[in-house]
Amino acid sequence: MSFLYAVLTSIVFAFTGQSEIPYAGVEKAFAAGNAAEVTAMGKDKMMLNVLGKEAVYSQSQATMVLKDFFTKKPVVSFKFIFKGKETPEGSYAIGTYESKGESFRVTIQFKKINSDYKIESLSIEK
Repeated sequence: MSFLYAVLTSIVFAFTGQSEIPYAGVEKAFAAGNAAEVTAMGKDKMMLNVLGKEAVYSQSQATMVLKDFFTKKPVVSFKFIFKGKETPEGSYAIGTYESKGESFRVTIQFKKINSDYKIESLSIEK
């Protein structure tokens, strides 16, 4: 009987498991300067603001814009300094991107879509 209970409990948790906000994945992608990995965690269309140039981009366009930024400002380090409260709509986080003596503030807005969290907007400011 306990075996049956364990199996049923496992099945229930597998189907009702909460998706987590991909903070670790974003941190890893930024730390590696991997634009494609960052944008893969975003919506099909995302708002991107890089040093004042703001627009809504497809994932492939956003990848090119971020790749250009990472090429011009190679990463030394990246870490989140604040993670907002998770709500049914989403969350946001603020990080610091360091590049050869320069520091940039990175703000990311996550939106909950079905059970996944996707990057809705990303801003990089001096």
